[in-house]
Amino acid sequence: MGKIQVSNFKFPLIILLACASLVAQAQNNMEYRRNALSTLLVYHPEDEFGAEIYKAFDSLPIPDKYDDHNMETRIIDNSQIWGVQSRDSGYYKATYGHQLTPSELKANALFTERLLNDAEAAKGMVAKWFGFDGNTVEDATFNTSLIQERGQYNANDVDVALALQTTRGLASLSDAGEELLGQTFVLVNDITYVTAEQEAQAAKVAMGVIGGLLDAFTGGNSGRKMAEAAGAIADSFTGFKVKTHSYLYQLEWNDSIAAIFYQNHYTDKPDPKKIQAFMDDKTTYKLKYVAHEYEFDKKSVLKGKYTRTELVRTICARSMDKNIVALAKQYEDFKVKTPVYQVLTNQSGKIEGYAAKIGMKEGITEGSKFQVVQRVQDPETGKTKYKYVATVKAKKGSIWDNRYNAVLEEADGATLPYTTFTKTAGGEILPGMLLIEGKYRKVTE
Repeated sequence: MGKIQVSNFKFPLIILLACASLVAQAQNNMEYRRNALSTLLVYHPEDEFGAEIYKAFDSLPIPDKYDDHNMETRIIDNSQIWGVQSRDSGYYKATYGHQLTPSELKANALFTERLLNDAEAAKGMVAKWFGFDGNTVEDATFNTSLIQERGQYNANDVDVALALQTTRGLASLSDAGEELLGQTFVLVNDITYVTAEQEAQAAKVAMGVIGGLLDAFTGGNSGRKMAEAAGAIADSFTGFKVKTHSYLYQLEWNDSIAAIFYQNHYTDKPDPKKIQAFMDDKTTYKLKYVAHEYEFDKKSVLKGKYTRTELVRTICARSMDKNIVALAKQYEDFKVKTPVYQVLTNQSGKIEGYAAKIGMKEGITEGSKFQVVQRVQDPETGKTKYKYVATVKAKKGSIWDNRYNAVLEEADGATLPYTTFTKTAGGEILPGMLLIEGKYRKVTE
């Protein structure tokens, strides 16, 4: 039997392609608890640009405000999908001139949920959290190293054997589950596109109809000439725009699921019965569909000089980023937390603002407002709480353009090192406190 590790949790044959490992972007030195994210792509091999969209997706790292929780297999091959539609293969697909209906979106979303759960993707994500590794069932074990690292726990805080003996210990495990495992997401991106040729052809057809009607009424050929001129203009237009449907799924993790895992499956010493029970469990670990977002910018124009491959990569990156921002605003558990990077003062020591390493990539605009919160530990329960400190807003003219390839385009704000915020209410803000956009239900006054 081959080595059983996280990578052994693979999707079934309908998901055929595996992406190479991605290099995580460098983080600043401030430690904070990020949501964990795994991304997948619905690959359309039938499309002219399908392979290039696949390559673009494969080359892009997880957004740096999330912990990389990618699995080895990250591609769903649309040509191998059966069961979404009643007659045809493949997902309901957004194409030029066709927007997905609510029923089609729901069918895609729920089919993907079933696909991921049939593939035991959630079990693979739990296995990754707990360092599941070993050569055989006889010597495989779990550990809490990743949970310690990402949650800033000490070893005793997440010592499972010790925790199961005390109420406070169980509270620490519950805190880790709520803050880390319960904040684990899968984002499935279904990307199709509109090309200049498709728009040009539509323009030709439309102008041809208008020109024909004009000629029919006038008896001349001016309408035909108008159509030909319009076709020439349309043919000269160059562009590539993507339609990105993003479906968000969350790992289900609660006290009941945690109890099954810790009591029946977790072991930091070889225990073949527990390991086999974990491998055989088909019902405990699940992903649930929570939200959908759609992005299509008809007016998107890129200023830089791009190769075809880089053009596709840039447009896909920005489209997925926009959907992530929208999903974070739509679904509260997916909200991004960002540390205050620096308190900005003038030469006389007066505070002029607060710096954070977020910008246009995260959807920051002049109207963006954030809560500043401090993470504290309840002395009685040992669980994490977020205490309100202040409210800030982005400063006009000081918003960092950190979108993909913004520097190449020489975009305004691309050379800034951060976004500057100004305080509108509240108390003292210190480096390391967290910014959370809008209202966050877990914050206490």
